[in-house]
Amino acid sequence: MRRKDIHNSDVPAVCRACEARHKGVCGALDANQLLRLSKHTSRQDFRPEEELVPAGEEVHSYANIMNGVVKLTKLMADGRQQIVGLQFAPDFLGRPFKRQSDISAEAATSVNVCSFPRSAIEELIDESPEMQHRLHEQALKELDEAREWMLTLGRKSASEKVASFLYLIATHINPEFDFDTDSIRFELPLKRADIADFLGLTIETVSRQITRLRKAGIIQVENNRTVVVPNLDRLLDACEKA
Repeated sequence: MRRKDIHNSDVPAVCRACEARHKGVCGALDANQLLRLSKHTSRQDFRPEEELVPAGEEVHSYANIMNGVVKLTKLMADGRQQIVGLQFAPDFLGRPFKRQSDISAEAATSVNVCSFPRSAIEELIDESPEMQHRLHEQALKELDEAREWMLTLGRKSASEKVASFLYLIATHINPEFDFDTDSIRFELPLKRADIADFLGLTIETVSRQITRLRKAGIIQVENNRTVVVPNLDRLLDACEKA
């Protein structure tokens, strides 16, 4: 059954300007459900490198990412760590109905989240098929992106890997850009060491490939962390050409 439209005046004030309500999982909720959820929500800020979700501990809450980039990491028994994914606004952070997280979520940049108790969101999931659908959609999107990243790591050259990483950031960090007409400017959310870890390369190789893309005019680099992409199609072509 199709849910009736929600007038802005019916929506709790805290939710009206929230991007997750329009594009994230909360967009599946009606005004009454949003009101119930808003009574339990809290906004939290995290500094870069600060942990949002520790691995191996019981999960007590979930969150919508409002701003910033979150990196997901997996720790091996011998202490080695691997970045296994990135999440952006307005992604849902957490795995419903899973009592423990086997990965750690850490702020890659300054991050702001809207968090809510596990019990509150799981109750709404039970009664809202549309919310279940949206969570399912996000899970499938993450699966598709993980498969694409397996191709990147397993088959692409170092140049293609770095271009693919920059394309990922350019197309996720600010979805409001008009990719057909705008040049795209963004801050790299990861340090060079983390980019190297994410791509399975050395720091020196990452730096060389960024320089190569810059000299080819595919990107511009300002202040070492700011990247400008004048033409997204050229960057996309570099993702599949050594």
